[in-house]
Amino acid sequence: MKFIILFTLSVLAGNTSAEWENPSERYVNSYKKFVDAKCPIPPDEIKHFVYFARDREALHNHPFLNNSRFEGAQIMYSWKQLEPSEGQYDFSIIHEDYNYLKSKGKQLFIQLQDATFNPNYKAIPDYLETDVYDGGAIYQRADNGELDGWTAKRWNKNVQARFARLLTGLGQVFDGKIEGINLQESSIGVSHEFDNSFTPSIYVESLKTNMLALKEAFPQSTTMQYANFMPGEWLPWEDEGYLKSIYQYGEKIGVGLGAPDLMVHRKGQLNHALAMMHEHTYSVPLGIAVQDGNYIGQTNSDQVIDDRKNIVPLLHAFAKDFLKVTYMFWVNQEPYFQQDVLPCLIDP
Repeated sequence: MKFIILFTLSVLAGNTSAEWENPSERYVNSYKKFVDAKCPIPPDEIKHFVYFARDREALHNHPFLNNSRFEGAQIMYSWKQLEPSEGQYDFSIIHEDYNYLKSKGKQLFIQLQDATFNPNYKAIPDYLETDVYDGGAIYQRADNGELDGWTAKRWNKNVQARFARLLTGLGQVFDGKIEGINLQESSIGVSHEFDNSFTPSIYVESLKTNMLALKEAFPQSTTMQYANFMPGEWLPWEDEGYLKSIYQYGEKIGVGLGAPDLMVHRKGQLNHALAMMHEHTYSVPLGIAVQDGNYIGQTNSDQVIDDRKNIVPLLHAFAKDFLKVTYMFWVNQEPYFQQDVLPCLIDP
């Protein structure tokens, strides 16, 4: 009798195991639907931009300027560049890029930088580094504790107030002229251990505060929050509702949602930003950035692989049909941009 019971339990356990699907792997094979995508890519409704990061000089005489498939350029400007001293704004470099692009029939999409991934560089103005703003910024740390850059203290009320004023100033000059503006990614390497004013739930509300300030400053141009990962949760196992609430809030107030790194094989991206885009319907625009390394299936990589498969058609098809994005931001990383991207997105 004991043997029969054990045998029965074993069979039941085996059946349960066979039927159980790991929720963290639900999208790992989704890319396979698009592996047969080919170049050239037919025209569609996606607005394509070239992402230059802070390399503004590369914009001039770039081959994308003669390609009608590209709406324009996405350029990163740091808070430090735009407000060199408190309340004194200098938007001259934005004016310069805007006017140059306009002369070529192209649009400007601003990415506003308040965080860095270089421990030797801060993106905030010097005046924030006082007790009034609790230092203004804090080191970001990698999982192993090593310094990984800096981020503005987005959760500090005084920092938020100054950031909102910057947004207001930018909106007064550029709203309705530029194509759009996005805030940097939500993912930061900060914890309560290193800043006792920080908690994940406070951070969620701080992002929402900045998103609302962005929308109020730019009622006409496209607004977007890059929301990829959130401190204090890891989906799908540790779901505190943080990332989901950012996507819900963006939809509520009319701020678009986006993310860096179109990684169609990596579970981290698939279970966070890419899942948020795929699993819900939005009235606000969605955007996805193909960034350094993404052309070879990596992140933050400058490796050059000569003997490679061009995955640009796959990335585009995945973004179009799986994510249903409005915008794609293709990083100007060579040799990939000219050898892989341009031959796929050719003039009709």
